[in-house]
Amino acid sequence: MEYKQLGRSDLRVSRIALGTMTFGRTNTEAEAFEQMDYALDAGVNLIDAAEMYPVPTDPAYQGNTERYIGNWMKARGSRDKVVLATKVAGPGEQISYLRPNLHLDRANIRKALEDSLSRLQTDYVDLYQLHWPDRVANYFGKLAYGHRPEKDGTPILETLQVLGELVDEGKIRYIGLSNETAWGTMKYLQLAELHNLPRPISVQNPYNLLNRSLEVGLSEVMLREEVDLLAYSPMAFGVLSGKYLGGARPEGSRLVEFPQFARYLSEQGQAATEAYVNLAKNAGLDPAMMALAYVNSRDFLGSNIIGATKMEQLRANIASVDLQLSDELVEQIEVLHNRYTYPCP
Repeated sequence: MEYKQLGRSDLRVSRIALGTMTFGRTNTEAEAFEQMDYALDAGVNLIDAAEMYPVPTDPAYQGNTERYIGNWMKARGSRDKVVLATKVAGPGEQISYLRPNLHLDRANIRKALEDSLSRLQTDYVDLYQLHWPDRVANYFGKLAYGHRPEKDGTPILETLQVLGELVDEGKIRYIGLSNETAWGTMKYLQLAELHNLPRPISVQNPYNLLNRSLEVGLSEVMLREEVDLLAYSPMAFGVLSGKYLGGARPEGSRLVEFPQFARYLSEQGQAATEAYVNLAKNAGLDPAMMALAYVNSRDFLGSNIIGATKMEQLRANIASVDLQLSDELVEQIEVLHNRYTYPCP
């Protein structure tokens, strides 16, 4: 396993991270334990969760993911062996059951963290992330920015101040952003410096061969400001494996169980996927491994968050860290990227 210091922190994280959004709905507690056991033995030390997990979020399941992780850490005595990351939810009607009047304000963040710590059975998290912005911005597939300042929620300074309080109290070690833009990231960095508040060390955004939109502006911010990417959906919800091509829907697959997650199934997305799958096969590579290896190779990457519902998927995903793509193959990937640019933002 490869490791890297995450941003300007002393957190040394594995190149591959374990995503857990299936724990507690698709995956049972026993299956979650098996995944975490294997990942830890393979050198994976970053485990990423969120208060709203599992996904799809639902009041009947919400919190199970963190409960399973907490039970596992207690059973294995593994708290000091993992870099534990979780997230506080931003505003949204779909998750209004979490708390009334959801915002990234003092009351919401404090309540969310205390509840997460209770489920995780720990007194601190290593990385606490803002799951999405408290304002109208380009995230969750949106590219064309519509300026709606009247919809701004909690001021970023207030959000940073409460996070600073929680760092001072020892409940958080570092803070991170998620589904954030270049402007948002720079604003957090600016205010952190001006007011001597915690500096974000990471941004967790989608990044895969079908969605490289963060490269336009955010990648420069990350590299110049030493804020690393935690890449989620590196296989585009499994689409880049090629298993959904031609309208196929394999029994037991995530998109059969949850067909609403069709973000990567657009006509252009399927055309791009077919091209990448063919490129991988012509190079003698498994398409999923090529997709993951490409993400692993990016210089702004802190850790690649993989997720799996089955152990064979997990083993293969973790093994992608050992695959080095040739310069020629990367050039061919770039040719396809120029043809299919951001087909699924």
